[in-house]
Amino acid sequence: MNISGTGRIIAVLLPIAYLTSGPAVAKGDFMDRVLIRELQIETVIGIYEWEKQVHQTLLIDLDMAWDNRAAADSDDYSQALCYETVSKRLTTLITEKPIELIETVAEMIAHCLMSEFAVPWVKVRVMKPGAVPAAKAVGVEIERGI
Repeated sequence: MNISGTGRIIAVLLPIAYLTSGPAVAKGDFMDRVLIRELQIETVIGIYEWEKQVHQTLLIDLDMAWDNRAAADSDDYSQALCYETVSKRLTTLITEKPIELIETVAEMIAHCLMSEFAVPWVKVRVMKPGAVPAAKAVGVEIERGI
């Protein structure tokens, strides 16, 4: 396949599987996602001195890859990715200490979900309402994992 437009063939290497605490999960094995929308976290966030003295709101959206089949088949909570547990953990993580950048928040969240909850892929959106007067909110979005 020629995708470079130069007559050269470019090989693209993609990970075949991501090893979690369970069996290897290939990207094509599932498309299930656990979603959390607009998780509201009040924390000290910002680069300006006045921001370091007040709590501001962050809104977090998460799409987390998770194979829901075992939980669905057994109707067993222990097989599910618990959105309440995830939400509480992220709230604790983000409020432990002041953070300057929402980029840092996004990376912290992705790392936490992948290392502590064995989520193989995550999309994290961090929005900061009111940061720019002419905008409803500003933010960043990252994807990490397979």
